[in-house]
Amino acid sequence: MKINRPKYIEQLLNARENGLIKIVTGMRRCGKSYLLSNLFVDALKQYGVNEEEILFVNMDSLRSRKYRNPEHLLDTIELFCNVSDKMHYVIIDEVQMVEDFTELLNSLLHIPNLDVYVTGSNSRFLSTDIATEFRGRSYEIHLFPLSFADYLSSTDGDLGKAWDYYKQYGGLPALVSMNTEERIAYLKQLSTTLYLRDIVERHNVENTSELRELIRVLASSVGSLTNATNLSNTFASKKRLSLSDNTVSKYIKYFEEAFLIEKSVRYDIRGKQYIGAQAKYYFQDVGIRNALLSFRQSDDGHVMENVIYNELCSRGYSVDVGNVIVRPQGMPRQTLEVDFVANKGSKRYYIQSAYQMLTDEKIAQEKRSLLHINDSFKKIVLTMGFQSPRHDEDGIVTMGLYQFLSDPDSLDR
Repeated sequence: MKINRPKYIEQLLNARENGLIKIVTGMRRCGKSYLLSNLFVDALKQYGVNEEEILFVNMDSLRSRKYRNPEHLLDTIELFCNVSDKMHYVIIDEVQMVEDFTELLNSLLHIPNLDVYVTGSNSRFLSTDIATEFRGRSYEIHLFPLSFADYLSSTDGDLGKAWDYYKQYGGLPALVSMNTEERIAYLKQLSTTLYLRDIVERHNVENTSELRELIRVLASSVGSLTNATNLSNTFASKKRLSLSDNTVSKYIKYFEEAFLIEKSVRYDIRGKQYIGAQAKYYFQDVGIRNALLSFRQSDDGHVMENVIYNELCSRGYSVDVGNVIVRPQGMPRQTLEVDFVANKGSKRYYIQSAYQMLTDEKIAQEKRSLLHINDSFKKIVLTMGFQSPRHDEDGIVTMGLYQFLSDPDSLDR
């Protein structure tokens, strides 16, 4: 099934012929290869690029073994480009399998009529490493798993059914054509073997049982503030395993490098500064999170919060956890939380995730922190269902989750 990824195709087309190596990063199985080899190639052809001006090399294929020799691959690409002076496009999938690929890519930068696109991801060399290695000479496009809107485009358009699927299985593209049993088996296999195996092999981790327990603890505490000390104490009290603060921090960094999780830090909205060591951790794919917990811990509210975080990140926002300090008269000061402070350039949005708001007390609770923010940036409460944006007398917008996820311009409605 072909699922278009228009946002990423636009980014790739905008980066055409910019003199830099385009590196598509992202977690394993999120669709990097398909994006370049199918969707982007089709887009180039629609823009008038001839098929003979596009070369795709899949280094993971046995037939491409000879191209793992960098000199042979360089000779092949130079011959490919010498056919004419027109711009030529080379896509190298799993570039880390080429010996001395750093030197190869540096050499390709000197071919004037060549535009280069690469992916890479395994235990030996993650796509984050490639982007770091070529900082200043590369342009990174980070690919997330399918967004809710991406997945919805492959269905009959029933929002409720689409959400029931998405909150359970997430957005890895291969799942769309599978049945329920196949999806569960696939996600469990990825979560317990491929992703963690990459980390174990890459960093020579010996305490694999502790590593697996830590990722499960993070999965069960999505949306909760924590830090290395808290997590270490959790192990000591519940898991009967011993992990030092430093080891916890190190393992979390490994998970981030592999794009399994992302960190959202606390931001003092009034003081305009980052505070404390506590943070929230979200999974780049909620299906992987659910599989780590054997699909036994649904937590619809926390999953909804995770999906909102991913959606904001995929739209290009940097996302923090907001804190507002208030001092009610005659009472001790209180810290109120804003789920998301989303920033992009001059834009900022304060966003609360509220799974249900069935009573006036719940509505007041969700809006309380927003009412104590005195700047003019937009304040939004997202709740389950489909509801067009509604502004109240305090200037706070309430919007349905489906509206937010399915409309890329929803924050400005």
